[in-house]
Amino acid sequence: MNPTDEPHTSTQAAAGGAAAASFDPAQQRAVLVVMPHPDDESFACGGTMALCAKAGAPVTFLCGTYGDMGRRMGLPPFANRESLRDIRERELREAAGLLGARVHFMGLRDKCVEFEDPQQLAASIRERIAGTAPTTLITFYPGYGVHPDHDALGQAAVLAVRGMPREDRPRLLAVAVGEPAALEERLGSPHLETHIASVSELKLEALRAHRSQTAQMFRQWQEGDLDPQMEQMRRRMVEVEEFYELDPDQPTPLERAAA
Repeated sequence: MNPTDEPHTSTQAAAGGAAAASFDPAQQRAVLVVMPHPDDESFACGGTMALCAKAGAPVTFLCGTYGDMGRRMGLPPFANRESLRDIRERELREAAGLLGARVHFMGLRDKCVEFEDPQQLAASIRERIAGTAPTTLITFYPGYGVHPDHDALGQAAVLAVRGMPREDRPRLLAVAVGEPAALEERLGSPHLETHIASVSELKLEALRAHRSQTAQMFRQWQEGDLDPQMEQMRRRMVEVEEFYELDPDQPTPLERAAA
């Protein structure tokens, strides 16, 4: 079964295109973001991270890999395969500083997260949950992350929360990647959204800090060389960030596909 063949059952059913609730940074005690690559945090939820930090909630980014197998080397190229790891680590620390977040690395091999033991990954994530006591954990939607590393670490995050006592669990929010209309057809409307206009420039600064990966994108934006999908992505990137709330006790699309 293809993991996109069946919509995921969420804590809140996204029925009939119901309007998303607003994510309230002021209600957060702490926030943990679990994603595999440097720059995932800025693209997926940089505005939400910045707003939570401004509201006084400690924000931690648990980054799975160093992104050293990435294809982009800067524009013009200034990195190579040997230097990319150190460059991307420095870029992430700069971006995280702009967003007000702390960074921890899991030290996984880039583009190989899917081959790790999911339960071991989950145990590592639970250790970070225990150390940060987040009210909300943000990750990628398993099966809708586009990249295998995104799906695998998102799955591990679900397992991490599933293995906790219910009263200790953070709320689990997931970012789905893809064309919005196609995602809505499969998953329904996102459950939560963060309006990020007030911190959009800060988010863009964080993205620019990932210069080895984003220079080409910003050149395209500057030159107006955007197809309709890229233009839609640009607008959404600086206006609103959307999340699905997952019930960790429900099987994910990846689990259903493997059944």
